[in-house]
Amino acid sequence: MLQENEKIELKKKACNVRINILKMVNNAKSGHPGGSLSGADILTVLFTKSLNIPKKWNQDENFENRDRFILSKGHASPLLYSILAEIGIIEEEELMTFRKFKSRLQGHPAKNYIEGVETSTGSLGQGLSIGCGIALGLKLKNNPANVVVYTGDGELQEGSCWEAFMQAAHRKLDNLIAIIDRNRLQIDGCTENVMALDNLSDKLKAFNWEVLEIDGHNFDEIYNAVEQAKKCNKPCAIIANTTKGKGCSFMENKAEWHGKAPNNEQLEQALNELEEA
Repeated sequence: MLQENEKIELKKKACNVRINILKMVNNAKSGHPGGSLSGADILTVLFTKSLNIPKKWNQDENFENRDRFILSKGHASPLLYSILAEIGIIEEEELMTFRKFKSRLQGHPAKNYIEGVETSTGSLGQGLSIGCGIALGLKLKNNPANVVVYTGDGELQEGSCWEAFMQAAHRKLDNLIAIIDRNRLQIDGCTENVMALDNLSDKLKAFNWEVLEIDGHNFDEIYNAVEQAKKCNKPCAIIANTTKGKGCSFMENKAEWHGKAPNNEQLEQALNELEEA
């Protein structure tokens, strides 16, 4: 269980992550704010409390034993870049180069350009398969690291995800954790109207995964779920119920903010709301 002072610090960090997400997307005049904002609390807990992520990246002497994080929903790159800046792997000033010509911070993360990115992502439905391969490789090397794959819920409409769920259970990859951002919205609208996923928990259990369901904006629930997942004797999926556009009133639960940049007036309103929260 987290201490009260830890939760206060996590709230500050998650707020700063959201502020930088909005500034980046506004400055670039493109990007994906909705699904980036929904995951800010989750990644703040992961990168500051739950995972072994070396701050000096490949200069760390225990680099090979780091936990691996894969952003399968690569369009939420503003979220990943913001948390990497928050923990000091990249400089905060670099965030304003997002989606600019020759920037390292591309619209979708590219492994060869930036520290903290384990694999290039963007084509949906591939992250969990990559995670299976990495998790299996770590087991073969007797490496104790965990692999966390962060997916969108709309992404699970890709059949390749379910092949990966089946493979992970078959290979007994108890070092693999899938965190599903269940904000129930995708670019075309509600996930249940596009291609229904419910009852998602039952589906995952049928594939022989351990399943935990949490409030993805509750720091205690996030932290406790990840700690529990690390101890499972089978792959574990954490269904994190979230609000798309969390923290920005005019974006919350609005599918149209999946991939649209706020203008300057909207940015000012969003930043005021976050600073007052």
